Amino acid sequence: MELETFEFQGKTTEEAIEKACKELNLPKEKLEIEVIEPGSSGIFGIVGGKKSRIRVRIKERDTFINDGVAIATDALKNILKLFSMDHLAVRTENLDGNILLKIEGDNSGIIIGKGGKTLDALEFIINKIVNKKLEKKLQIILDAQNYRERRRQHLARLAVNMGNKAKKTGKPVSTDPLSPRDRRVIHLALKDDKGLETKSTGEGSLKKVIIIPKFSRNRENKRRSKGNFSSQKGNRNGR
Repeated sequence: MELETFEFQGKTTEEAIEKACKELNLPKEKLEIEVIEPGSSGIFGIVGGKKSRIRVRIKERDTFINDGVAIATDALKNILKLFSMDHLAVRTENLDGNILLKIEGDNSGIIIGKGGKTLDALEFIINKIVNKKLEKKLQIILDAQNYRERRRQHLARLAVNMGNKAKKTGKPVSTDPLSPRDRRVIHLALKDDKGLETKSTGEGSLKKVIIIPKFSRNRENKRRSKGNFSSQKGNRNGR
């Protein structure tokens, strides 16, 4: 898709760029700037002066994201309308290159569903629609009533509690099957704990996270070593 171009003039190149940023409502970093005419002050700044001219394009990534926002928002509103929920508002935010769609309004909690399954299913559908039309990967995140953050905090607390249990008993513990996003929360919550390690296990997109106490492995290795030593000692005495 060819990017739309704009031209601006100013007494200096800097002034032309300032005009471009102001009119397009974008910072300089978001623009591709080509200087067509650098401009000159002329003789003594009075005679023969030329204005600076620049050609500006909005960077492709931002155009790509804007297209994604439009497609995702339109798709979500159409789906809400099918379920007679078009009274709900959709607000968008840019999260480091990912798009967050927030569903707001009375009864928006219905969209979440038990364990967030309805929200996850709807998010899956929206991502499929957007990425098929864009033919590029763009992550769309759906949220309602700040569920995503509340879920993250709950999983982080769960991870710490399960980790403490694993260290106390010396035995591995496992979560219920979780989505990739939820598993990542568990892994991140425990990654700095020197006494634990985590790994995902299972088939398909829903997998369990196994939380393993490292000291239990050390203790088991010592027990085996001790057993082997006793066996070797017994063999020597029996000779």
